[in-house]
Amino acid sequence: MTKKRNIDKFKLRHLPTLIVDTFKAWNADDPFRLSAVVAYYAILSLPGLLVIIINLVGSIWGTEIVQGKLTFEISEALGRDAAESIQTMILETQTGNSSEIASILGVGILIFGATGVFYHLQLSLNQIWRIKPDPNLNIIKILIDRARSFAFILVIGFLLLVSFLITTAISALNEYIRSVLPDVVLYFAYILDFLLSTGIVTILFALIFRYLPDTKIRWKTVWIGALITAILFVLGKFLLGLYFGEADPGSTYGAAGTIVLILLWVSYSCLILFFGAEFTRVFSNRYGMGIKGSFPNKFK
Repeated sequence: MTKKRNIDKFKLRHLPTLIVDTFKAWNADDPFRLSAVVAYYAILSLPGLLVIIINLVGSIWGTEIVQGKLTFEISEALGRDAAESIQTMILETQTGNSSEIASILGVGILIFGATGVFYHLQLSLNQIWRIKPDPNLNIIKILIDRARSFAFILVIGFLLLVSFLITTAISALNEYIRSVLPDVVLYFAYILDFLLSTGIVTILFALIFRYLPDTKIRWKTVWIGALITAILFVLGKFLLGLYFGEADPGSTYGAAGTIVLILLWVSYSCLILFFGAEFTRVFSNRYGMGIKGSFPNKFK
């Protein structure tokens, strides 16, 4: 007779033990090394990634507007000097006269480079979720993984477009509220901005957790893990902005300061992402049916 598996139901009082187990599993997976690897490939992928997103969203919203908004967001996160350096990097990538063949090869290299960060993020998530590597890995699998990574670039572009549209609507709504209740606008705008950022980042993390690794987990578990990760990410983004603004860690490295800032920002952000991935795995093992294709360890 088959023994039926008992699955607990999540209760709020379980959260402290979930966080403790998540931290243990997160620490055991050497997240600093994984984050450093992804950060390194993020540097290599950044020019191609930004050029594709700017041209994709810019075809609808306007290239100059999109580039200006991205520059503003980068300036808020990393500082004005880093934003100007990245803007120069984008302009140099987009300019230049070349033959048709060279242009085609350039686009291919651009796409391949832009997908690198997602490919290595996939490898890191596979390790965190204990996904057994496919012994029959071939070129077709690699191309599929790259195509999946490119799809995430398109998703980011779409979410960025939605974010711009919603931000414009909120700005118009703020103007109306300011004319009626001027003292409330500041709090209203702050709350809406937090909810908007958290919502869009939650969708992105949910898609990453669901489709990027070489496995599938239940949507219910995905949404819970994505929401926790998004809240931590938005809070972490705010704290990192304060840290980079006050400490200015890139100033020590002179001309290489921008590269160092990007490495630090991506690395710290990945630490949060990997913590959320660990939480998703721990939560799935405790309250769901586990993650298909993974092998167990002592942190359930």
